Amino acid sequence: MNMREEIINQHLIDPELCIRCNNCEEKCPTGAVTNDGRNYVVNAELCNACMSCTPGCPTGAINVWRPVRKDAAYSTTEQYQWTELPAADAALVTDEGAPQVAAGRGAPASAMQPRENLYTRNAPAIAVVKSNQRITDPASSSDIHHIVLGFGSTDFPFFEGQSIGILPPGLNTEGKPHQMRLYSIASKRDGEENVRGNLALTIKRVVDEYQGQPYHGICSNYVCDLSVGTEVEVVGPFGASFLMPDDQEATIVMICTGTGIAPMRGMIEQRYSAIGYRQGKLALFYGGRTVQDLPYHAELKQLPTDFLDFHIALSRVPNVDRLYVQDLIEKRPQQVASWLTDDNCYIYMCGLKGMESGVLDAFAAVCEKQNLNWETIQAGLDENHRLHIETY
Repeated sequence: MNMREEIINQHLIDPELCIRCNNCEEKCPTGAVTNDGRNYVVNAELCNACMSCTPGCPTGAINVWRPVRKDAAYSTTEQYQWTELPAADAALVTDEGAPQVAAGRGAPASAMQPRENLYTRNAPAIAVVKSNQRITDPASSSDIHHIVLGFGSTDFPFFEGQSIGILPPGLNTEGKPHQMRLYSIASKRDGEENVRGNLALTIKRVVDEYQGQPYHGICSNYVCDLSVGTEVEVVGPFGASFLMPDDQEATIVMICTGTGIAPMRGMIEQRYSAIGYRQGKLALFYGGRTVQDLPYHAELKQLPTDFLDFHIALSRVPNVDRLYVQDLIEKRPQQVASWLTDDNCYIYMCGLKGMESGVLDAFAAVCEKQNLNWETIQAGLDENHRLHIETY
């Protein structure tokens, strides 16, 4: 066996970029992706490069390949100890390269080309808190904040649909730094309120019960409590697929719940400022418990109705039947079918993971009503990068 036959492109996961969301392990059909509670790793003996694990990785941490000798592939034990990826051995680079990312991960053809991973845990960007405001009703149990970070002269370019990582200070119970937490950018590319270098985040304070005691989410509470002028360590930006088309004629359909509105807000602002509302075709299906729980509700309602086709689903209004975003979709079979079959329509979904299956089932129900084959349409949506999903 010659040297070339002994070399493989080993699939790895970047521990610096990984946010431990578990999407890759859930989607791996061979059991190759595992974790030890700290690092997610890939077993080279089980990985068949099927790429099932790549869609849904929000940071691109999953898209790493290293040329290695087959008999010296990195073991899972080695990978569990990594804090960063080892350098590739240039002497082993082959002509074949790594497998291509699976369909569905790509951005629309007209989307701008983003820059990613400019800042890492070991070399983060420093941002300053410009403002921090609660944007849900004080009586609401949903404490959501609109936080503006300013990067000043630091070069931190971003596009709508990208995310950043925030590094909360302090150590965990094992004496190690807290993991990075990922948040979607809620601003257009020119900056929050047209101030280049400023970006907004939409963050919900996490307060849960664990073993009978209140548990406060480490990063969400850290960020929601930040004072103006405080410095924050930021990693990223991340994301090269959940990007809006720059084609002025493209239709954009957005489906979200709660803080899933963040990337949609950026897209709406960009379309409105870039081409004027009379040219854009936008639809938003927005779900929450009550109106008081919806971030940016008043802001969105002020937009012209011939610019934004705005629909709200509320699930906890007293004496009113519960309504979810998938219900709104099923109520408009002809309109939704026209979007699904329009090659220049792009669909974005962001919010709680439980929403995802409901919306996809609603699409299937619409197709059945309109004598369309959902499986064929879904394959086309993935192949042409027209369906983009980020759920958590």
